[in-house]
Amino acid sequence: MKYLFTKTSTFVFAIAIGLVASASAFAQANIVIQNGDSAGVGFNDATAAAPVGGNSGTTVGQQRLMVFQTAASIWGASLSSVPAITINAHWAALPCTASGGTLGSAGNSGSIWRDFTGAPVTGHWYGNALANALSGVDQNGAGTAEINATFNVNVGTPGCLEAPAHWYYGLDNNHGSSGIDLMSVVLHEFAHGLGFQTFTNSSTGAQAGSFPSIWDKFLFDDTTGKTWDVMTDSERVASAINTGNLVWVGPQVDADVPRGVLSGTPRLRINSPSGIAGNYQVGTADFGPSLPSTGITASVLQTVPNDACTAVSSAVSGRIALIDRGSCTFITKTRNAQNAGAVGVIIVDNVSSSTPPGLGGGPDTTIMIPAVSITQANGNTIKAQLGSNVGGTLFSDRTALAGTDSLGRPLMFTPNPIQSGSSVSHWDTSLTPNQLMEPGISSDLFHSVSAPQDLTLSLLKDIGWTHNASQAPLITV
Repeated sequence: MKYLFTKTSTFVFAIAIGLVASASAFAQANIVIQNGDSAGVGFNDATAAAPVGGNSGTTVGQQRLMVFQTAASIWGASLSSVPAITINAHWAALPCTASGGTLGSAGNSGSIWRDFTGAPVTGHWYGNALANALSGVDQNGAGTAEINATFNVNVGTPGCLEAPAHWYYGLDNNHGSSGIDLMSVVLHEFAHGLGFQTFTNSSTGAQAGSFPSIWDKFLFDDTTGKTWDVMTDSERVASAINTGNLVWVGPQVDADVPRGVLSGTPRLRINSPSGIAGNYQVGTADFGPSLPSTGITASVLQTVPNDACTAVSSAVSGRIALIDRGSCTFITKTRNAQNAGAVGVIIVDNVSSSTPPGLGGGPDTTIMIPAVSITQANGNTIKAQLGSNVGGTLFSDRTALAGTDSLGRPLMFTPNPIQSGSSVSHWDTSLTPNQLMEPGISSDLFHSVSAPQDLTLSLLKDIGWTHNASQAPLITV
């Protein structure tokens, strides 16, 4: 999978990893960062850099490595493994434009394993790191990397996520509105390599060597009532785009979800006219206040100009502003609507998708009104009725945990059409608060992998990882 970023959108992750240098964790799993860079590149970049956010490195390369080592320490403190976990990492030019591109990718290196001594479930594939931890044996060979990773060396340069966007190498999560927090990205990509992925082809439904991944045992489709490991190929193809109906049924995740990890579901309720009344799925913003449970109710009005990239007409004063996506950042659109007196913002996607996008770009403390997104189709439905005085409410539905099905099981990311490298192997973007393993990185993430802040460790325990019980729920750096 890949991890993408777009200035007018949100960060997007993927499963393919890249790392460098040599480092070990301070607890029950020894994670080694193997430097795969050539002289003067990536971790070997000797460009002088001032220490930032608790990172004492004095060159760009040193600071990058320190972030990787710290992420390795967080994961090493969380998991148990006798064999060391080696991550071969390097920095390289990845696909990129001035306003978007791939940040990094990571995943299992080469071999996968089944029916080894210590495997808790037979007939299912396990990645290198987990197979080694469960068996106590280095299955893929001493000195051979269990995980591979690559990160984009060009971020912040002309033609690739240009300034003010930049990698943030601090360890304190104080990345601001334009910084891309490398720590969060690395924690995310490490998780893919540790097992947060399937080896089954989401596009064709074909299993590797006709055997399912251990991941597939816990993917449950609410429509068919089946888990992925017992489906046919065609059923898996349909399930991979069955938006809102594929959930994780692992016992540890299901036990941790009610512990406050997830909160109420953000919603847009259209109250009138009756022909379009009902609840609409929304994407949430990294900036501005959360939606209140009491709701914000007002008439909905399209901004002038429609994209709100310049000053907005005061006609939206006291109303919920409907804004078209595109041409400028989400924060710019919201600020212009706020300046015109709007009490809330709905941003309509400009591409066809079954899932509304997350609104990245935060944090920004100057934004005082909530903003959400809706799909292009739902936006067109609302626009067609604007002449009939559309009334809406933005609210947090406390009767349903955000991003879960009717039984409280968290949703997996299953957009239609499928997104290669992201579909099925991430949480759905509707989970609230934002989770580390959603396909898009958010600015409000903790540097934590465990409940009650995050569900990543919970899921890894479901697929077989042993947890270091002495680890505190939240590790701050």
